[in-house]
Amino acid sequence: SNLVKIPERYAVQAEPLVEQIAIRARAMVQLGLGYLALARSADQLSAGELQRVRLATQLASRLSGVLYVLDEPTVGLHPADTELLLAVLGSMQEAGNTVVVVEHERSVIRAANYIVEMGPGAGDTGGKLLAAAALADFEKRFDTPTARYLRGGITMWKPTSRRAPTDRMIELRGVRTHNLKIPHVTLPLGLVVAVSGVSGAGKSSLVYNTLLPELAARTGGTLKLRSGEFDSIEGAEGVDRVIWVDDRPIGRTARSTPATFAGMWTAIRELFASLPEARIRGYSASRFSFNVREGRCAHCEGLGEVRLEFALLPDFSVPCPVCHGARFDRATLDVRFRGHSIADVLELSIEEALELFSSIPTVAQVLQTMLRVGLGYLRLGQPAQTLSGGEAQRLKLAAELARNARGHTMYVLDEPTTGLHFGDKQVLARLLHDLVDAGHSVIFIEHDPELLACADWIIDIGPGAGAAGGRIIAAGSPEDIA
Repeated sequence: SNLVKIPERYAVQAEPLVEQIAIRARAMVQLGLGYLALARSADQLSAGELQRVRLATQLASRLSGVLYVLDEPTVGLHPADTELLLAVLGSMQEAGNTVVVVEHERSVIRAANYIVEMGPGAGDTGGKLLAAAALADFEKRFDTPTARYLRGGITMWKPTSRRAPTDRMIELRGVRTHNLKIPHVTLPLGLVVAVSGVSGAGKSSLVYNTLLPELAARTGGTLKLRSGEFDSIEGAEGVDRVIWVDDRPIGRTARSTPATFAGMWTAIRELFASLPEARIRGYSASRFSFNVREGRCAHCEGLGEVRLEFALLPDFSVPCPVCHGARFDRATLDVRFRGHSIADVLELSIEEALELFSSIPTVAQVLQTMLRVGLGYLRLGQPAQTLSGGEAQRLKLAAELARNARGHTMYVLDEPTTGLHFGDKQVLARLLHDLVDAGHSVIFIEHDPELLACADWIIDIGPGAGAAGGRIIAAGSPEDIA
């Protein structure tokens, strides 16, 4: 038995401690975390799980008069678990607290007493207050994207037809990774495949801890992951490359930008080096790199900003007092393409840059792909650390689409709708199908019913979480699963 028996002589002292443990455990179960092992390391928790653990701690404290601010608390939650979360948030409010939630999930927005919508776009095209009202007034009075979405005026894009599985597939047998108990599972290739199930059912164990490490090892990928437990795998030779498209930042400094990550910056630098003024001065393409000493501002070393350090306060960054954020020295900025210096180009949005470089195929192709994935508002020189997880994920997908890689690639995504507005979800759904149309395979883990409905094939794992899950409940088209 797993029960801990407390000797009678310690019962009085133990009672208040046991009560506190029970309160905290009950709070975690209420938040859909009942499947977690107590010994599980915090660094192995997803962002959504970690946030809900912290929320459980607050729930157990039974405080009142507190302002709680939650960012996407439904991340990683199955719709059934979302209902539990809403009940918890409601009880926190009833206890005399205020709860502010940043969220895109329709059921959470509908459960709110008051809705504030920002927009109209993202990045530099947003930042304005579009609407603010109680739910009933919000739906009636406003014609904003969120109001139309709540009224059912915006519906999710779906493919006109489903791709059916062929004889191209990966078969795994005897899968025992973590809580999995799967005798046999088939993963069709050349389709958009979704893996669904309640939180803790074993979705990540199948995809991230079993399939991904094995394919990465067989294709010579750079991913270094511990392989899962299974008896055999067949059909893996049908995959030439595997790409894990996560929402981690594309870089952690101002030197990493959408332009450098997507691979177009080299072509832009070569273009500037070929201009008459640059050739007269003997400038090479390296002159137009903010990572190389020649040409960049010597004071900020091409960062465009300097860091101020304070003894008792956090460090603070301000624009460079010499180049004023331009990153380059004055001589380099004298070279212009259609009236734009290299610093001006970095300040352009992707949409504006496409207009400027429309006649330069190597640059325009990448820009068109980035525009297609809904990133037209990003600036070419925008520091990587300012991008959201969803933006980073779509930028990685855009870079892959623009690369036109040969061979059959499997793209693996975990909760790709995290942080996405419903308009962005439409773009993502089309993008996943574009990858398959280009001759590749897509497999993603997801809870969002709207994106699941866009898949060609769904593998549902469950029925419960932890030891109560780990089995294939159903597999088929969204219509079959429904």
